Amino acid sequence: MDADYADEAEAVQVLEALDRALGCPSGHVSDLIFWPKGPESTAAEVVDQAVKYRPFTR
Repeated sequence: MDADYADEAEAVQVLEALDRALGCPSGHVSDLIFWPKGPESTAAEVVDQAVKYRPFTR
């Protein structure tokens, strides 16, 4: 969460790779990091929340 990256494009690429690796929709991990619903989470808490993601079913 405190990573160094060359530019904004690289940061987006890394966050999208995390979304794919954790099975989340695009933007989910960045929302957990930058716009949490409640107090700021640790990196471990962000991963726990992302792994728990389940899409809505119809």
